[in-house]
Amino acid sequence: MQIVTDCGVETLPSEIKGIKIHYIPLPITIDGKIYLSRVNITSDEFYDMQENALEIPTTSQPSPGDFKNLYKKLAKEDPDILSIHMSSGFSGTINAARVGARAVPEANVEFYDTKAVSAAEAWHVEMAAKAIGAGWDKPRILSMLKQVSEATDSLFTISTLKYLAYGGRISHLKALIASTLSIKPIIGIDKGTGKTIIRGKERTMPNAIDKIVDIIGAIYPPGTPMRTQAGHTQYPEGADRLQEKLDTMFECTWLPKGQIEPFLGAHVGKGFVGVVFAPKALFPKIP
Repeated sequence: MQIVTDCGVETLPSEIKGIKIHYIPLPITIDGKIYLSRVNITSDEFYDMQENALEIPTTSQPSPGDFKNLYKKLAKEDPDILSIHMSSGFSGTINAARVGARAVPEANVEFYDTKAVSAAEAWHVEMAAKAIGAGWDKPRILSMLKQVSEATDSLFTISTLKYLAYGGRISHLKALIASTLSIKPIIGIDKGTGKTIIRGKERTMPNAIDKIVDIIGAIYPPGTPMRTQAGHTQYPEGADRLQEKLDTMFECTWLPKGQIEPFLGAHVGKGFVGVVFAPKALFPKIP
């Protein structure tokens, strides 16, 4: 069995227990030129270009043809394919994947909508690869992925809402009010719709980061063993603060932190700080 995903996920090892992960690049348009994440633009390059662009960079989903070509190629090696993608509430990527698969009847493609983005999406891919390496079949893996979805949450804050508003993922009125009042929103992902939701707001980034910790602390008791991963966009000190604060409240096992991929970065801009978290007791275990 093989895994296909998109470049909305954070960087994973190219192989996990010998299971190769295949990535579909995501197009980003900057001042009329199209770039492909992880192909001809890095995270640092993107954020510098975003800051200096004449127009707000835009993203688009891969074409069904991109998926068709990949599925056709992979089916020659192994027709069993698990295609795991970012939230359908955030992007039409998984819909393009389904259309592309219809043109490759020789491929046996199963789809999973993570209803998540970035590192949370990557956790699904990671666990699926480990399960394949352990010899699990598709039904068992899909059941396990639902456990990952149910256990995992994301919270983040951003310096500006203009990018989310421009992409239609939050109203322009909310963005205008937030900008006028210098509000830093705390944003989560609704598990039912996979869309962004406002979970709180503060006047400064440090206070917003602390509020993320307070929200998690209201859900889980102090000392809870947690699987955690922080991310940022050219704001490492913010990610450090978030990590330090969470360490004082929970027993955290941290995955490597770093900058989020350009596709999501196009919708949040510089000054993003976020965390993906799950209580270890609810997160699936694979031998």
